[in-house]
Amino acid sequence: MKELMLGNKAVARGLYEAGCRFISSYPGTPSTEITEEAAAYDEIYCEWAPNEKVALEAAHGASLGGARAACAMKHVGLNVAADPLFSISYQGLNAGLVICVADDPGMHSSQNEQDSRHYAAAAKVPMLEPSDSAEAVAFTKAAFELSERYSTPVFVKMCTRVAHSQSVVEPGERAEVPLVPYVKDPTKVMMTANSRAAHVRVENRTREMTVWAETCPYNRVEMGGRAIGVICDSTCYQYAREVFGDGASYLKIGLVYPLPEKLFLDFAAAVDRVIVLEELDPILEDHCRKLGIAVEGKSLFPLCGEFSQDLVRACLGLPVPSSASIDDPIPPRPPVMCAGCPHRGVFYTLKKHDCMVYGDIGCYTLGALAPLNSMDLNVCMGASCSGLHGFNKAIGSEAERRSVGVIGDSTFIHSGITGIIDIAYNMTNSTVIILDNSITGMTGHQQNPTTGKNLRGDPAGKVDLEALCRAVGFRRVRVADPYDLAAMDEAVTEELAAEEPSVIISRRPCVMIRGTVHKPPLTVDEDRCTGCRSCMKIGCPAISVADRKARIDATQCIGCGVCTQMCRFGALAEERS
Repeated sequence: MKELMLGNKAVARGLYEAGCRFISSYPGTPSTEITEEAAAYDEIYCEWAPNEKVALEAAHGASLGGARAACAMKHVGLNVAADPLFSISYQGLNAGLVICVADDPGMHSSQNEQDSRHYAAAAKVPMLEPSDSAEAVAFTKAAFELSERYSTPVFVKMCTRVAHSQSVVEPGERAEVPLVPYVKDPTKVMMTANSRAAHVRVENRTREMTVWAETCPYNRVEMGGRAIGVICDSTCYQYAREVFGDGASYLKIGLVYPLPEKLFLDFAAAVDRVIVLEELDPILEDHCRKLGIAVEGKSLFPLCGEFSQDLVRACLGLPVPSSASIDDPIPPRPPVMCAGCPHRGVFYTLKKHDCMVYGDIGCYTLGALAPLNSMDLNVCMGASCSGLHGFNKAIGSEAERRSVGVIGDSTFIHSGITGIIDIAYNMTNSTVIILDNSITGMTGHQQNPTTGKNLRGDPAGKVDLEALCRAVGFRRVRVADPYDLAAMDEAVTEELAAEEPSVIISRRPCVMIRGTVHKPPLTVDEDRCTGCRSCMKIGCPAISVADRKARIDATQCIGCGVCTQMCRFGALAEERS
């Protein structure tokens, strides 16, 4: 029975049909749903790991134990997993290992645009790149076969558009693949002599796969009009088909590493003009140029951002079809923290203290936006802790008394722990605020090691943040409720003044956690409201001002009461009976 299937769900289906038994991942848009969908299959053990490095190492361990295994991550997560990746490429496997990585052209939910195809070439690891959901199933299954044939991990590379769009899939049956017996092999210990021999094996494997790539079923030629030949991959194949139809010929690349040579040369010889259409970096274009093929690529198309059919048409000087439009201009709608978000009280307090705030990656990054404007910078997961330490070491006591790092509970577990160890061990009077909202919020409410539940919501081991911080060397560890502005102000004031490292744990569950019971929405006493707009300083989307009076949207307000602490006239309160 055919069905419309989300690209990420299709990858999960491919993992299931391939007989995958073990999946370890860290959530990250646009890859998160792969593991969530795979968890729906009882035959697959699925878990959230503390970070992507751990996830890949765990999946590799499962492979060595004889089970087909996988892990999933977004493109920046692959940076974290890069250390084991390169050694696993040398060491080899026992059962198949598939690494699902999702790029984010256009940075819909990411801090950078990076092209994961570079990792395939750098680590000498084959990479398959589907262009729709049907290929996502087929390529994922094929990845396990390639992995076991060549004893290498295999990438399945998604992107936001393929991961989060739907196309037709015809589900198949699960292959019950038996465990592969583990056999001791001292050559798998990656030390000097073994590593040198392993490098030779990897280069031989790459040469063998390059020959196989010439006729593999994942690269295909579709001949149409010969005036233009388009070399493309992923969603760019879909865009090219929509723009040119049968008026052009196509070399559709599904195995993006290693790339064939003769296939490219023969295709180029069969057409009059060769255009390379690929998002982000010119990987296919550079390959063509190395082969001496005259091509047009980034001279026509941008290096940055996500492509579309209309962008392709515009870059080629073709007519762009008119689209529906609205005459009245629509004001921009920037993202904001939810009404009642516990992080709001923290950022309001930090702005009040005029702090330099070293931020991190999470929904709390929205604290950088108006009217809070309370985050100076962010770099990557966990950088707020170690970056704050370096910042304070450079400037000294002047910085220590007005700078803080903020980090979410999940991000802290991911890679903030080592940063606070650096603070404690090398002794800066740095203050780190852990925003503990009891969930991994930004990627859609996944569990993490601080929540006491595993991926499926079953009881699990729970990290005690206070005990952990004390164990690594912090004597000053305190918990504050971000809904209590006075308590938060006191905590920030005292810890910034302290002459030693400190941690403030801002603890209040995310308001969007399923099953959370909220208080009734607040009301405005118009007789008391002076229109001073103090309540607007926290940027709550449930509060607005009209006719010089505060207004509260009862459909959004959860009665958190933070705004009542800012009103000097008692105009905001629970609904009076």
